[in-house]
Amino acid sequence: MNDDDKRILTGTDGIDHILCGGLTANRLYLVEGSPGAGKTTLGLKFLLEGARHKEPVLYITLSETRQELQASARSHGWSLDGITLFEIVPEDGFGQHNEQTLLHPSDVELGETVRGIIKIVEQQSPRRVVLDSLSELRLLAQNPLRYRRQILALKHFFAKQDCTVLVLDDRSAQPGDLQLHSIAHGVMTLEQNVSDFGAERRRLRIVKMRGLQYRGGYHDFTIQKGGLCVYPRLIAAEHHTVFAADAVATGIDELDDLLGGGLFPGTTTLLAGPAGVGKTTTTIQCMITALRRGARAAYYLFDERLATLLTRSKALGMDLQPFIDNKQLAIRQIDPAELSPGEFAGAVQTAVEEDGASYVVVDSLNAYLHAMPSDNFLLLQMHELLSYLSQQGVVSLMILGQHGVTGQLRSDVDISYLADTVMLLRFFEAEGEVRKSMAVIKTRTADHERSIREFSIGNHGIAIGTPMTSLTGILSGNPQYSSNGANLLSGS
Repeated sequence: MNDDDKRILTGTDGIDHILCGGLTANRLYLVEGSPGAGKTTLGLKFLLEGARHKEPVLYITLSETRQELQASARSHGWSLDGITLFEIVPEDGFGQHNEQTLLHPSDVELGETVRGIIKIVEQQSPRRVVLDSLSELRLLAQNPLRYRRQILALKHFFAKQDCTVLVLDDRSAQPGDLQLHSIAHGVMTLEQNVSDFGAERRRLRIVKMRGLQYRGGYHDFTIQKGGLCVYPRLIAAEHHTVFAADAVATGIDELDDLLGGGLFPGTTTLLAGPAGVGKTTTTIQCMITALRRGARAAYYLFDERLATLLTRSKALGMDLQPFIDNKQLAIRQIDPAELSPGEFAGAVQTAVEEDGASYVVVDSLNAYLHAMPSDNFLLLQMHELLSYLSQQGVVSLMILGQHGVTGQLRSDVDISYLADTVMLLRFFEAEGEVRKSMAVIKTRTADHERSIREFSIGNHGIAIGTPMTSLTGILSGNPQYSSNGANLLSGS
């Protein structure tokens, strides 16, 4: 393999995945982002990866002090013993004996700074270098022409040293100034966005990468202890697997009849209805039947408290705790204000590929949708996630709460076209009582039953009655029953 083909890892798994294997060695790369975006953390992890392979590595700082860098490393549990730290302006560099007045300070300081960089690189002969940051060189240069010449000179110098260089920039240049982009072999942008409510969201994008195929677009990431945790944008087409397509039973014969045989691997079932109608209970009934067969499941709980869910399910004869204890079931309670869409998709991917989950439940979509930046992004993200689960042969169950209790009900957004099966759960009135009904209005995998059935929820779970022939208007939102009690469940 020649030097043009040699790849090196950045130390951040998600970035290496986005780059399809890492960076081309012996090139200069620009990492830009506003203060706090994660540039220094990325640069330190890049050098630590080199030190792990016994490579000489060098961190040249023009802005942060040695103490600040060491404190940052300690916060991540790192030791910088294998990294050479070099401050261009040492503490004694601000003494009076270093002051001069014959020349403009920038004329002297810029030359001294560049010569200092060249000198330390020649002395250390590093394989990896991080230069932090270019904003100081830009200030010293004072005009774009001198600045570009100095960066080009450094680029050509580094090219002769056979080292891979990350130069960090805080984007303090004039908007639209792309001089660095044209000079660098590759450009990575880190962004930090703050919403009106909730934690800040971070994302990165590969702006360019000469000679490398990479995964484009924005990729969410978080800064955690240990470095950047990057969640590469999910591409469903890359994750196809072979699986059996036979229907799996829900544990209730009448529900299997409604669904046309049960739930099918690789399909998404949407349960829609007003609050309190039984969407979560029906979902848990389907899931716990699979758990009793030995399957694994991942449950993402957005709305209800976990303790409430466990208590309520146990009271209905569907105790989930034993399956949590034996690691068959993983329930994660999620605060949508603290979770990015990419992080959620990454969590689902980990549950499927590493934990072996064959059932995935999202309860409910309403809270997840509110965490998204816009409806356009929402539909694209959800479409890709559901396509991925379909490629993996996972049974996906999504709960969607609708506004209102009776009459015409509405949802925040219509995503029913994304689901393979849509179940409609409704309240209706009969003989002075509020009762519940369910119907399957769409399925792509089987010839489902077109009837509407009443169901009830009691101490022994869900009971579903026979098809109701005297219930009209349920799809219009105003169900009416008139048959003198025929087909109704007793004791509802």
